[in-house]
Amino acid sequence: MSADVLAPKAKSKGAKSGGGTAAQPGKAPKLLIAVCLLIGAVSHGWNMFRYPLYLTDEGIYMEQAWSVLKEGKLSPYTYFYDHAPMGWLALAGWVGVLPGGFGAFGNAINTGRVLMLIVHLASVFLMFEVVRRFTGSKSAAFLAVFVFNLSPLGVYYQRQVLLDNLMMFWILFGLYLLARKDRRIVTAMGAGACFGVALVTKENAVFLLPGCAYLLHKSIREQPNRRFGVSFWWFSVLVPVAAYLLFAQIKNELFPEGFRFNPDNNQLQGHVSLLNTIWWQLHRNSNSSTGLSFTYLLQQSWLFKDRYLLIAGAAATVLALISGRRNKRLRTPMLACAIMALGYGFYLSRSALLDFYIAPMVPLFALNLGMFFGWLTRRTNQGGAAVLVACLLVPVLVMPGGFMVKYNAKGELEFSDAYRLPLTRLQEQQVAWIKHNVPTSARLIIDDDIWVALHDSKPAYRYAHPHYKATSDPDVRDKVFHSSWENVDYVVMSNKMRDALQRGGETWIIEAIDQHGETVWQATRGDVSLSIVKIGNSS
Repeated sequence: MSADVLAPKAKSKGAKSGGGTAAQPGKAPKLLIAVCLLIGAVSHGWNMFRYPLYLTDEGIYMEQAWSVLKEGKLSPYTYFYDHAPMGWLALAGWVGVLPGGFGAFGNAINTGRVLMLIVHLASVFLMFEVVRRFTGSKSAAFLAVFVFNLSPLGVYYQRQVLLDNLMMFWILFGLYLLARKDRRIVTAMGAGACFGVALVTKENAVFLLPGCAYLLHKSIREQPNRRFGVSFWWFSVLVPVAAYLLFAQIKNELFPEGFRFNPDNNQLQGHVSLLNTIWWQLHRNSNSSTGLSFTYLLQQSWLFKDRYLLIAGAAATVLALISGRRNKRLRTPMLACAIMALGYGFYLSRSALLDFYIAPMVPLFALNLGMFFGWLTRRTNQGGAAVLVACLLVPVLVMPGGFMVKYNAKGELEFSDAYRLPLTRLQEQQVAWIKHNVPTSARLIIDDDIWVALHDSKPAYRYAHPHYKATSDPDVRDKVFHSSWENVDYVVMSNKMRDALQRGGETWIIEAIDQHGETVWQATRGDVSLSIVKIGNSS
């Protein structure tokens, strides 16, 4: 087989390419990209160690990365395949090369947030190039990245150590490789590998598969090596997934014991199972006690944080579906980005949710805004498009309730919370009190946000365990606490941990707090309230 079949020469500038792709956009504008990276570094880096409050899930991923490095395991507890492990393996790789380990930037979650900043900046470059290469418009690329950089939803969630952010980096990397249009098999393989890694970083990437597959099939349909490109893309997608399944099979944890699937994921009988966990995930819905509904989060959280992006992004997605069909040159990338946003939106509307599940919609809506703007200004010169971008963005920056300023409770204008509130100091004070006043032999029920802080640095608290493990993991529930308040010395309460205890039905912990507990430390700032409760027979 000749090399020309595997990697034929690219068409000359201005020639038509398959799948209705855009004309060659020319060299990347390095100065404009540098400006976008600077905006991203400031907007996401400023105050990121102090805001937002450390999240439970941030602690979970950092403690699992800790277990990879310190114990050679995927989790310090029973790993029940709640998520594929590539995300915290990446975190472990990042921490492993730092001289200070988990404390390189003060504490474990701060160290993870630095990686999130690097991932965000890499995603800024990838998004800029994806939009520019497909639309041929630098203004459209700048608009997409500007929204991506300064969206309050993005600033809030993309600072946090979340698998969603790592997943979207791999999705954007795959789109970037396809946007290069170099007609090489290795590029298609790389794009497929990126999507496969996204799947084993967080499984809900599967809802983006239709859009990515559509983009691949349409963009290379007229290439002579099309069959090879498509086949190797799918092969590369499946390799990481197959490796994950093989890992579970080697541990005899692929199928549930006796092939009895339990939609409640009650795995106390027999061993854990990858397929049973998938079965459980598929049977979760918005009415599940483990999550919140789409309508509730949309009204009470997401629209409050960033109504401009959500409204404009949803509108751009619908308009991209309509207008993309009318333009052969932009049809494929516009429809692909719209299909990805709709696919993930379908997931949000059907699943039991947590607040941060909205994070991938920020880059998806930003992509759709950029693509639609590129179509809208396709007959406008670059100067006119740039003026239009400025007219659109300046009001959103400076108007109250926009990206930068808001009204406080007194009706006064002030900068966004992300750039001024020092919330995480409360959690640092909580850890400091424990280390000065609680013996290391004490049995503590905690939230995951402080797990690594109590286990990694001296003095270490080997009997400090997350509340949900204290009620669900037999190794902790039956061997440490025995499901009884009498075996608990302290309950370290994080913000809104009480709500999690009630939703999870962790009644004996609530009994320990209410009937046998005494608050020995407490700190409150705004709607954030932390405490430490000493448990004893107070009756």
